[in-house]
Amino acid sequence: MTIRVLLADDQALLRAALRILLDSCDDMELVAEATCGGEAVALARVHRPDVVLMDIRVPGTDSLAATSAICADPGLPDTRVLILTTHEIDAQVAEALRAGASGFLGKDVTADVLLDGIRTVAGGDALLSPLATRALITRFLGTPAAAAPPSAAERLSALTDRDRDVMTWVAEGRSNADIAMLLDVSPLTVRTRVGRVMAALGVRDRAQLAVMAHQSGMFLARPSVER
Repeated sequence: MTIRVLLADDQALLRAALRILLDSCDDMELVAEATCGGEAVALARVHRPDVVLMDIRVPGTDSLAATSAICADPGLPDTRVLILTTHEIDAQVAEALRAGASGFLGKDVTADVLLDGIRTVAGGDALLSPLATRALITRFLGTPAAAAPPSAAERLSALTDRDRDVMTWVAEGRSNADIAMLLDVSPLTVRTRVGRVMAALGVRDRAQLAVMAHQSGMFLARPSVER
């Protein structure tokens, strides 16, 4: 299956480099290019890409507003936003995750890492490294303004203890394989459970699941690895 990508960046040289990179991949197609946030939203609604690769600081309608508009659009339920940033630990990155972004990558990553990141996000997983996730949550998502809404608290109360354990590990940036080792089950079993938890909480992907775990205070208590 071909991954359809929309690129949003105001730097022509970077767009040209990324265009060449994406065109070199048999499993990816660059469907449109935007130079500002407003254009990214408009083009996303026209082309319905699988992934919007968006610079953290696009002009006009900023990347946060654009991300929020794309992720909240009922006509784009399968479109994911992957943020490109110069600084991995950035206040705007945390805000982008709150707005619905599925992850982020530094602009200094290799071509292979970028392409794998696009594939990861297109597959419905979040792109959150444990180190970056911890730093982001500690500095930005742990503020009083980031508290989970009452409706989220009600949905969280319906989770089982094991669901909460898995949600906390997701919030740490652990992969399905990592969690499977902790629980002595298969990665597929973990993926199924994570999907069930996301459905119960009404979140789009693992990034939003991680944000909710931190907002609710769930991350403060380390889960047990006993089944």
